[in-house]
Amino acid sequence: MKLYDRDTWEEILVTITRNRTRSLLTAFGVFWGIFMLVSLIGGGQGLEQQMQQQFEGFAQNSAFVVAQPTSEAYKGFRKGRWWSLELKDVERIKSVEGVDLVTPSFALWGKNAIYGENKYSCCVKGLYPNYEYIEHQDIKYGRFINDVDVREARKVCVIGKRVYETLFKKGEDPCGKNLQVDGIYYRIIGMNDGEGNMNIQGPASESIVLPYSTMQQAYNVGKDVDVVCFTVKEGVRVTDVQPQVEAAVKEPHLIAPGDKQAVMMLNAEAMFSMVDNLMKGIGVLMWMVGLGTLLAGAIGVSNIMMVTVKERTIEIGIRRAIGARPKDILHQILSESIVLTSVAGMSGISFAVFVLHVLETAANPPGDIQVHYQVSFFMAIGTCVLLAALGLLAGLAPAYRAMAIKPIEAIRDE
Repeated sequence: MKLYDRDTWEEILVTITRNRTRSLLTAFGVFWGIFMLVSLIGGGQGLEQQMQQQFEGFAQNSAFVVAQPTSEAYKGFRKGRWWSLELKDVERIKSVEGVDLVTPSFALWGKNAIYGENKYSCCVKGLYPNYEYIEHQDIKYGRFINDVDVREARKVCVIGKRVYETLFKKGEDPCGKNLQVDGIYYRIIGMNDGEGNMNIQGPASESIVLPYSTMQQAYNVGKDVDVVCFTVKEGVRVTDVQPQVEAAVKEPHLIAPGDKQAVMMLNAEAMFSMVDNLMKGIGVLMWMVGLGTLLAGAIGVSNIMMVTVKERTIEIGIRRAIGARPKDILHQILSESIVLTSVAGMSGISFAVFVLHVLETAANPPGDIQVHYQVSFFMAIGTCVLLAALGLLAGLAPAYRAMAIKPIEAIRDE
């Protein structure tokens, strides 16, 4: 029996279509299993990309220190005392072993930015140039603030994407223009096109960034700091240095060492780790559900092939009697199983890709694909190989049962 001769394919087609309802129901199990597997994998990849976009541009080894009311009385100070971080705390935290970069941040909300006849209510932030290593600045026009801007307290600013879209025409270069904020004019030196959903003291797209020294003079900030941001060195975890950082801040501000509330620390590293573990767990669950459903479909194919072999006992016996070899019977049954599984599986893959394409189109802005709900080419090839293997395995037991049929016993059963 040749593998690709016409008679072989006609016999396979006749056998599969002999009981169409049973074949369709059997094929549906494989179809649904492979559809679930591919859809879950593609959907999981899209979900992971969406989660990554939420934290895009943020240093994964970073943490943020914020002052909170005290929860314990200490050295004559009452419980519930308000206190503030100060610029000296930047150096105190930087002296902790394992800490790499430290930078302060100060922000004020509800400020009106005016350019011509346009107005936008935004957040004004005072930052140092090294804040770029905490939250990446996706500069589309111009540049970010530098050390000279801070040293000379220049009246310059970097505007966010939403500020730009409201105050300026699309495609217009805002650099060099004068922007009024609270009666003070600042020269625009850059536009940040970033729009990450994770932010500290307001989204970057709705903010105007000033040099920290300029912020101090314009709003009489003094030495107060809203947030102290820091990163740790390679090979060091934020949780390892957290007790030392808290101690370095508490001691000069006369805060009880055991006060758990006074110093709030937002650990971005722990948050990234939690998200990674969550995505790994979701990935394992998706594979378990998809493969389990697919395996159930393959078992259904094997059971139906068993029934088919039993129904064809006389036919197989006659074929053996007129000279068919055992391997010919084995090849025929395996071919039927593989064809049924492959056709159903390919249909499932095609439908899954179509559904993922619709989902991808709905989840992204028109003409701008940012999140891909698709499986890779190699994943598709691997799925096809898996289908062939499952078809082969599903047909093994029925094929060996068919090989065991003896011509005399088959004729006697008739």
